Amino acid sequence: MDPKEIGKQMVRFNKAALNNSFNMMSMVYEQNQKLAETFLSQATWMPEEGKQAIQDWIFVYRAGCNDLKKIVDANYAKVEAVFDQE
Repeated sequence: MDPKEIGKQMVRFNKAALNNSFNMMSMVYEQNQKLAETFLSQATWMPEEGKQAIQDWIFVYRAGCNDLKKIVDANYAKVEAVFDQE
């Protein structure tokens, strides 16, 4: 088998594994977000500043995950382009 084809298969496999992991991480994030929202809505003892800080933290975490996904996808595209060159 051609070494170039082996490289392409490895990249595709790693990309699929990363996408599956990211999707699973997104599902866990969504469940944790719902749990946190439920907790915050019932936490009458917590000051609004604390609730807002937690909500901001959740938002920043999600934005960071999305940025990471974009960067990784862009770099996978670059690696695939290298393998597609003749």
